[in-house]
Amino acid sequence: MQTLKVRKVGNSLGLVLPKDAASRLNVREGDVVYLTDAEDGGFRLTPLNEQFAEQMAAAEDIMREDRDVLRELAKR
Repeated sequence: MQTLKVRKVGNSLGLVLPKDAASRLNVREGDVVYLTDAEDGGFRLTPLNEQFAEQMAAAEDIMREDRDVLRELAKR
């Protein structure tokens, strides 16, 4: 476990990730990370929004399966 210090950044608060944590998350300056609720009551920090990724995968499946229907709707 590592200790992170909360710092004031403008009107917000921020954390500085240690180099090894940023490396494991595969993030660099300017990248977006997601803070989500964890099942144990804490939080989880990830470089990927899993819920959005799942929704996009489902949408791609629907678009692939119903391509003809979507083309007809687009004509209207």
